[in-house]
Amino acid sequence: MSPPSLDPRWMRRSFERAATSYEAAASLQAEVAGRLLERLDWIRLQPERLADLGAGTGLCSRRLSKRYPQARIYALDLAFQMLREARRNGPRFFSRVSYLCGDIQQLPLGSSSLDLVVSNLTLQWCDDLRATFGDIVRTLRPGGLLLFSTFGTDTLRELRHAWAAVDDRVHVNAFADLHDVGDAMAGAGLRDVVVDADRLTVYYPGLHGLMRELKALGAHNVNRDRPRGLTGKSRMARVEAAYEAQRERQGLPATYEVVYGHGWRGDDPGVVTVPLTYPRVSER
Repeated sequence: MSPPSLDPRWMRRSFERAATSYEAAASLQAEVAGRLLERLDWIRLQPERLADLGAGTGLCSRRLSKRYPQARIYALDLAFQMLREARRNGPRFFSRVSYLCGDIQQLPLGSSSLDLVVSNLTLQWCDDLRATFGDIVRTLRPGGLLLFSTFGTDTLRELRHAWAAVDDRVHVNAFADLHDVGDAMAGAGLRDVVVDADRLTVYYPGLHGLMRELKALGAHNVNRDRPRGLTGKSRMARVEAAYEAQRERQGLPATYEVVYGHGWRGDDPGVVTVPLTYPRVSER
């Protein structure tokens, strides 16, 4: 069965509404951004032009501007209000960051124009990963690098299990399998592809705390066939009871499987390089 498709209008609206609350709620996103950018410590690359795709409020863009102060950075996001916050949070003078409102699945960037593309926890909002990777490859110069993180299939598994005890509707966003992510990268022409994953667990006092955080991040259900209207009190009580059955000593767990990947554009982006590397998932 194919995963549910995403509703781009609802997705844009969700992130527009979450712009002012995002930064305060994005502790997981900030942690993952740190782990992602640490990987650049081991890569010999001094980019002149780079893009931060799904820049949000500028978490990665700010760090990239410090790491590469001479580089021109294009911070792209689907939500205009997110970019307003990113600009407000960024350096006020002599900034080399340009803010672009656009879709990661149809990049408003020139072909062979970038040395580095970074994307932190954004690719999970793309319906067609191979096509998205293909357009990213188009924007990279030969020898350019794509470095990203995204959510894997185990993300929010406890919440998905709780809803499954109530009905069979789609209440939680579906996420791609690690191996499918790697295959999509290779199919798009990236070479020397490496994909690995961490599992992070965040604990909440109750279900409402998790739901409030997802809403503050703009990360609630954005599938086309999501249930419409308000959830009744009795059904919500059943969901809470099913989630409470999973409570641990630290609180209610929410698992996030974070998939990291990187790959290079070769001289011919149509060439697929094998084999792929799939290290074992680590628990943290």
